[in-house]
Amino acid sequence: MPTENEKESRFQLYGWLLFVICSFFFIADSVASRSPLGIAGSCLFLLGCIAFLVPLVRKKT
Repeated sequence: MPTENEKESRFQLYGWLLFVICSFFFIADSVASRSPLGIAGSCLFLLGCIAFLVPLVRKKT
């Protein structure tokens, strides 16, 4: 049975993965509308999400 801390980490991981998926949709929409500012902002958002994911993934290994 997972501990409370493990459950919390799992929910955080799933939440950040949803943010990453959303960032890909933002990037795709920005590319479709040919918005350089939107593409730049979406890519920065993706990098920020990855930065928050790194400690969660490292904790698991």
